[in-house]
Amino acid sequence: MSAITTHILDLARGCPASGVAVILEVQFEQEGWQVLGQGTTDADGRLKNLLPADFQLAPGAYRLSFRTSDYFAAQGVESFYPEVMISFNVTDREAHYHVPLLLSPYGYSTYRGS
Repeated sequence: MSAITTHILDLARGCPASGVAVILEVQFEQEGWQVLGQGTTDADGRLKNLLPADFQLAPGAYRLSFRTSDYFAAQGVESFYPEVMISFNVTDREAHYHVPLLLSPYGYSTYRGS
């Protein structure tokens, strides 16, 4: 499992959100945001392999981007947010950072998971 993971629950349907494209980026002082990993959530709404298991996190700003418009369009559902971007700080290079997304067509919520 990578040092940064995510899980998406579709609150409107009451089930995991599978097939959501996710991009993980890190912010560098000079270069700006750089892609570190990307993938698609599995049948359980999880993305466990954004980074290789041996990837060494560095303290700093990271961001997850979720292509929510593609997810809802595939279901024939109109939605308000075409993309959800969650920025967060990594302070402990040895810690695991789990960033869940609770999603509906017209709203979302997140928190630091375990």
